[in-house]
Amino acid sequence: MTREEDWVQRAHLFCKEKIAPHAAAYDAQEELPQTLFHEMGQEGFLGLTIPPEYGGSAASTLAIGHVLAEFSSASLAVATGLAVHLSVASAPIVRWGNGAQKEHYLPRMAKGEWLGAFALTEPSTGSDSQHITTRYAVDGDGYRIDGSKTFITNGGLAQVVLVFATHNPSVGSRGISCFLVDKGTPGFSDSRHLSKLGLRGSQTNELLLDGCHVTKEAMLGREGDGFKVAMTALEGGRVGISACSLGVARAALGCMREVVRDESAEWMKVALARSYVDVEAAQALMERAANLKDSGRDYGMAASAAKLFASQAAFRVASRAVDLTGMEGTKRGATAERLFRDSRVLTIVEGTTEIQEMILGRSLARRA
Repeated sequence: MTREEDWVQRAHLFCKEKIAPHAAAYDAQEELPQTLFHEMGQEGFLGLTIPPEYGGSAASTLAIGHVLAEFSSASLAVATGLAVHLSVASAPIVRWGNGAQKEHYLPRMAKGEWLGAFALTEPSTGSDSQHITTRYAVDGDGYRIDGSKTFITNGGLAQVVLVFATHNPSVGSRGISCFLVDKGTPGFSDSRHLSKLGLRGSQTNELLLDGCHVTKEAMLGREGDGFKVAMTALEGGRVGISACSLGVARAALGCMREVVRDESAEWMKVALARSYVDVEAAQALMERAANLKDSGRDYGMAASAAKLFASQAAFRVASRAVDLTGMEGTKRGATAERLFRDSRVLTIVEGTTEIQEMILGRSLARRA
């Protein structure tokens, strides 16, 4: 058994025993237990992007992709929390952090003692992240941060949040820096849990920074590097979301296979066939992007293509699952109903469908 296969098998067993039986309850209660992430940390899942010297395993992007697919097949809410922790919280610290920051944060994040979050989106700036309005300024021996963030996954659970702020909104991306802000820092709070169409179990919050003071050591990377930190993190995050989409599509295909038999109507078999192709294609695109990233090659276009297709495929397959399961599949608490709601969110997070199309179109035009 390869190292990748071992991680996937461990994820499958963990999800079967610890997550799948409670997925409907997480959705209904609109929260995840903090203890679940502690268990995931003890099993090594929260350290998959962290080097061994800091307590992680530095698993391949491909292995992480298949692990996320397993988790999202059981509960997309849990998988999204894991994906954010790995791809846009711990991975940027690995890449951009200095020695002291790595020593302080990564061992705690690998063990599950600390969960990470990524705070870029604001009430008035979603995809237009170059024009954030959260401000920072030199304040004594550190910086003062003022502003608000919204739709922050893990916002109510995270012990460390990557907060992006600008010293001058008029200079666009060049004014943005990234800060590591710990839970409990004076002036920093999660103000409101957001109730959503899908991903209801995911802790998604608004964050407030009102005179939040951090030391100079809290800046991740150099001043003005924030936009690069964010964009490189999101590029890797798109591979993760394509993997989560794959998991949802697989679970929805499973719902369909439970009701389609030899004697079923032909249209049902056609829907099953189309869904099978969607799942296979989503997996191929995710694996291609992951393999490019693991080989150190440019994977930006592949990540956007994987995220674009897989998220749409998940929604298509989940929609068919509702069709095939009929009124039973529309009941609150039914697996098909939850997957349908969850799948719609996948076309929005980590860059909307339109953003991925713009990225791909511009890249193709330049190459032409």
